[in-house]
Amino acid sequence: MADKEATVYIIDLGLTMGERHSGRNESDLDWSMRYVWDKISTTVAASRKTWTVGVVGVRTDETNNPLQEENEVGYEHISVLQELGPMSLASLHSLQNLIKPSDTEAGDAVSAIIIATDMIVKFTKKLKYKRKIILVTDGEGSFDPDDFDEISAKIKDCGIELVVLGVDFDDAEFGFKQEDKSSQKEMNEKLLKELVEKCDGLYGTMAEAIAELEIPRLKPVRPYKAYDGPLTLGNPEIHPDAMSIAVERYFKTHKATIPQASRVVLSSQTDADDEMEGVEPTGAFAAVKNARTYKVNDPEAPGGKRDVEFESLAKGYEYGRTAVHISESEYNITKIETTKSFTILGFIHQEKYDLFLNMGDTCQTVAQKLSDADALKLSSLIHSLQELESYAVARIVTKDGKDPALILLAPHIEPEFECLYDVPLPFAEDVRNYQFPPLDKVITVTGNTIYENNRLLPGRELTDAMDDYVDAMDISNWEKDEEGNRSLEYAAVEDVFCPPLHRINQVIRHRAIYPDQPLPPVAPILLKYSNPPEDLVLKAKPKLADLIAEANVKKVPPKAKGRREKGDKPQPISGLDVDALLNQPQNKRKKIDPNNAIPEFKQMVEYASEESEIEDAAKQMGGIIRSLITNSLGDSGYDRAVENLGVFRDTMVRWEMPALYNSFLVDFKKRLLSGELGGDRRELWWQMKGARSSLGLIDQSVSEPSNVTPEEAAEFFKK
Repeated sequence: MADKEATVYIIDLGLTMGERHSGRNESDLDWSMRYVWDKISTTVAASRKTWTVGVVGVRTDETNNPLQEENEVGYEHISVLQELGPMSLASLHSLQNLIKPSDTEAGDAVSAIIIATDMIVKFTKKLKYKRKIILVTDGEGSFDPDDFDEISAKIKDCGIELVVLGVDFDDAEFGFKQEDKSSQKEMNEKLLKELVEKCDGLYGTMAEAIAELEIPRLKPVRPYKAYDGPLTLGNPEIHPDAMSIAVERYFKTHKATIPQASRVVLSSQTDADDEMEGVEPTGAFAAVKNARTYKVNDPEAPGGKRDVEFESLAKGYEYGRTAVHISESEYNITKIETTKSFTILGFIHQEKYDLFLNMGDTCQTVAQKLSDADALKLSSLIHSLQELESYAVARIVTKDGKDPALILLAPHIEPEFECLYDVPLPFAEDVRNYQFPPLDKVITVTGNTIYENNRLLPGRELTDAMDDYVDAMDISNWEKDEEGNRSLEYAAVEDVFCPPLHRINQVIRHRAIYPDQPLPPVAPILLKYSNPPEDLVLKAKPKLADLIAEANVKKVPPKAKGRREKGDKPQPISGLDVDALLNQPQNKRKKIDPNNAIPEFKQMVEYASEESEIEDAAKQMGGIIRSLITNSLGDSGYDRAVENLGVFRDTMVRWEMPALYNSFLVDFKKRLLSGELGGDRRELWWQMKGARSSLGLIDQSVSEPSNVTPEEAAEFFKK
C-alpha cells in the first residue's frame, strides 16, 4: 500500500508580507514562497494521488472558510485557497495567481491552524496518513494564546506535525538574529515557539529552510523483492540432509534513473483535443503521435515498394551478411528452460577472489519474515562464512524461464542485523583479457628481467616522493566534525549526490513554477566534490613540487594549429633546396598511384601551391578509397580503405580544409549503404562506426573552419 500524506500550508498574506527586509531584493512573501513552491512542486512531480496538499491564506482581504460559514467567531480574514486533495501542475498555476499580499493586517494565524486541523481531520478520517501543518508567517499579525492547551492537545491527538517557519525569526543554532525587531513580532515569536513546543512540532527561521532547499532530497524507495523462495545447498528432493533456507532477496544498490523528456509540440486549434497518454493535458502542448510502416521491394507495386503488416514479419538473426530465420516455435525449443531456484554451487576464500569481477547491482538476502527456524539457519551460514573468511558462489533464477545468473554471496554482520550481500559474477564471455607490460619490471629482448636502474622504472627517490604526495592528499579523515577536528571521512557515499539527476530535477521544478524566468545556477553542493578541497591542495603543494622535481616533469609545448609554413621545414646538411626542386612544374606530382596512395597523397598536398591542387588530391584519394571497396573480394580491401580514409581525414584536419573530407564522407555513406560500391558493404559501415572518433565527420571541436557541429557529427552514424 502506498504511503499517504496530507499537508496543509498556511500562508500569511498580510500587508506586511509585501515589504522587504534584511537587504533582500524581493518581498518577504516572494522569498518565503520559494520554500512553499519547492515543496508543492516536489509533490506534483511525484504524481501520487495519495500525496494531498491544501493551502490556507491568513490575513486575506476576503473570508472564505468552513468555520466562518458555521457562524463561528474569530475566523475572519482567513480563506481556503486550495482544498485538501491531489495537486496538479494546473492547480499549482491557479494557486500562484492567488498568492499576493493583501491590504489588511487583520487575521489570526492560530485560528488558521484550527481550520487546517479541521480540514485534515475531515479528509483523512481515521485512515493511516502522515499529517502535517506548515505555517509561514512574518509574525506581525495577531495571535490569540488563550486556547493553546486545547489546540495542542487536539493536534497531538490527531497525529499532526506542526511546523512553524518565520520570516526573519531569531534562531541561535542557525546563527540568525534580526535587528530593530518590533515588540509585537518579538512577542509573537515567543507565543509561536510555545505552541510548537506543546505540540512537539518544529520551529525555525525561514532562512534556514530556504538554505536547505539546495541540499538534494533523496526519493524514498520502497523495498523491491527480487527473489522469494528457498536457498539450497545440495538437492533437498534427493538428499534429505541437504540445506534449504526460506529467504527473501532485495536490492541494496540500484542505479537511479534520470527523468526522460517526452516529445511535444506547440498545440494548435486542430489538435487541442489530443492528449498524451499518462501525461496531464495542457493548453500549451499537444501530443506527438508516432506511426511506423514496414515496406519490402516489389517491382510490380507503385514506387517499387509494398507495405506489409507487422504480423507478417519474422525474426532474422544476422549471420555474416545474411539473415538466418528462426520461427517462433523453433525459438521456444532453442531457448533454455529454467525454473525458479537459488542454489549454492561452492565456496571461495576471500583472498582468492578478484574484486574487479563484481558486476551490476548489489542485493541483500535475509531470512523469510516470521520464520525463526530459517533465521537461525541463515545466521549459522553467515557466521560460518565470516569465521572461515570465505564467500559463497551461487546460481540464481529469479523466475521460471529467466536466464540464470551467477552471484557471489558475502556475509555481513551488524548488531541486530545479519544478511548476505551478493553481486553478479561474469561469464567467460564477459571478461576482457588484455596484455599490458608490467610496471614493476622490464623484460629485455634477450629474456632478462630488470627490476631497477632502468629509465622505464621509477627509482627509490621517485617512489618515496609519490608516496609522500599520496599521503598528503589523503581524504579519509579530512572532513571536520562538530568540534572542528578533522576526524570524519571526506566525500562519504551518503554525502555525494548525482549531479545530472538533481540538476535536472531542480530545473524541472523551477520551470514548472516560473515558466518565464531564466534557469537557476547549479547548486554548489552538486559541484562540491568536482575538485579536491582547496585547503588540502594547498597543504599538499610542497609535496607535489618535490614530486615534479624528482620526476623531471616538463610542460609539453602546445601543438601548432593550421598549415605548416614551408620555411619551418628542416634544411638538409648539403644545403640543397628540396622544396625548390619539388615545386618545379616538371617535378610536381599530378596523379596518385593507388598502390602507393598514402605517401604520394601526403606529398601532393604538402607541395601544393594552390587550393585547387589540394582539392584535386582529395578527389583522387576519394576515388582510390571507393575503388578499393568496389574491387574488394569480401572484406579483403577494407583495412587498406580504412587506413586511407584515416590519413585523408587527418590531412584535412591539419590543413584546415574539413569541408573536402566531410563532403566526401557524406557521399561515401550514401553510395556504400545503397550498394553502389560492389554490393552489400554494411559490414564496412559497422567497422567505421566502431572507429567513429577517427573516421567520422570533422566537427568544429576538431577543426574551427568546419561547419559541422559535434551533435551533427554524432548523429551522422546513428542514421
